[in-house]
This record gives sequence, structure tokens and C-alpha cells, in this order.
Amino acid sequence: MMQRDIYLPYDAKIIERKQELKDVFTLTLEFTDPKVQETYSFQPGQFNMLYLYGVGEVAISIVASQQDINKHLHTIRRVGRVTHGLSELKVGDHIGVRGAYGRGWPLEPAKGKDVLVITGGLGCAPSVSIINYILHNRDEFGKLTILQGVKHSQDFIYREQYKLWAACPNTEVLLAADVSAGNWPWFTGLITELLDHVTLEVNNTICMMCGPEAMLNAAVKKLQTMQFKEDDIYLNLERNMECAVGHCGHCQFGGYFICKDGPVFSYPEVSHLLGRRGF
Repeated sequence: MMQRDIYLPYDAKIIERKQELKDVFTLTLEFTDPKVQETYSFQPGQFNMLYLYGVGEVAISIVASQQDINKHLHTIRRVGRVTHGLSELKVGDHIGVRGAYGRGWPLEPAKGKDVLVITGGLGCAPSVSIINYILHNRDEFGKLTILQGVKHSQDFIYREQYKLWAACPNTEVLLAADVSAGNWPWFTGLITELLDHVTLEVNNTICMMCGPEAMLNAAVKKLQTMQFKEDDIYLNLERNMECAVGHCGHCQFGGYFICKDGPVFSYPEVSHLLGRRGF
């Protein structure tokens, strides 16, 4: 594998663009340097820094699986200066990419076990890579249970993807919306309530969660009442990651830097910091 400069973005071309919601879109990228395209790799749960030339960078989770290595998908919510600029780009435009960065999902500890994936809102993006990885390596894992929650049923993205996952063997998909409208066929209520509707072998299940911190805290409390071992609970945390290498300090979380020590943490690592003002 070619050695990379961690500070140097590589040029990438947008080869596909999909508008998921009014303020959410997915970019599919391809590196313009064939050597970079060939040697680039990542672990499920890691992120890239996307650089809009002349504007700035933003940290975005990698959506595609390791097996879709030639397609680099990033789902982005338009919330700030850089993401607003990215939302205006079209197929054929170019951006810079640095990465992959951070610590991803616990692949080895999960092998041979059942996996419970709990996601909230756009937090589903970091979980897509681990779900695809498990389904691509199906014989190495037990039952896969996917719980996805959104505030409003109209906020739900990846609809076709969830249908495909639900059709896979030994895989269960349950969806929830705090508020539903139209012909919403799934559960109306909090995502934590979905845990009352699944059958889990608690002693043989690893849970991977991402989403708003309030949701993570509520889900952890629910799992604890179900006698989940805290060592089997993993969280993908979000903070303002500006350098991706632990130098700028913007993403400091207690004694950790989310960009290089995370974004995935075991619950015991960060239990004393979650929900505390200032952290």
C-alpha cells in the first residue's frame, strides 16, 4: 500500500449524487489518481475529511462497505458553510478527501456473536458500513438485529436499503418514528421501545449504536435493565472534528480525542463523560 501524507487531501470526482431528503444528500466519490483508488482502504465506522476547495473541510462518515471499495459514499446533512457548499456540487465536480481516520466498529469481538445495531436520525450513516460488512461476511456472525429511529416518518432515508437488509437470512429490521404520518407501516414511538419487540440472547450479543447523545443514553439505560454487559455496548460519538489527527483539540472529550481515539468507543470507556455538561 502506498504511504500517505495524513495532511494531504486526494482529489476525488463526484460520480453519483442522490438527494435523500430536503437537507440530506449522498455523494459517491471516485479518486482521480488510480493508485489512490486502488490502495485506499478503511474499516467500518471510520470517517473521511471532505475538503471543498477554497472553503474548508468537514468530517463525514463512510457509508459504503469495505467490499464496495471502489465506491466511496458519504451521506451529508446541510447544516453549515462547508456542507452547504457541498450540497451545490454536481456529478463531475471535484473535492478533496483525507482519510480514513479514527477507530471503527469492533469487528473481531463481534465475530461469532449476534449483533444489535441501534441508530437514530442521520446516525444511521455510520452504521451502514458495519451492516454491509456483516451481511457480506454472513457466516462469521450470528443474528443481525437492526433498529432505526427517526423523529418523523418523513425523515427516514435508505428505504430501499432497509428492504434489502430485511430480506437477508437471520436478519431482523425494525423501524420507529416519534411522529408518523401517511401510511407509515412501522412502529410509532421511541426507538428504545423497539427493544421490547425483539428477541435477543443478551449474553451472546454485541450492541453497536450511533445517533444523538440523548438517545444513546436512553438506549444504554434500557440495555442495562435487560442485563446487557456494558463491555458489549459500543457507541459512535459525534463532535466537531476539524483536523482528524488529534492536533486541534476541537473534538476533545474528557481525556479523549474523538477523531483519533474514536469515534467508536466501548461504553465503559466513556460512561463517566456521557451526558455531562461541558463534555
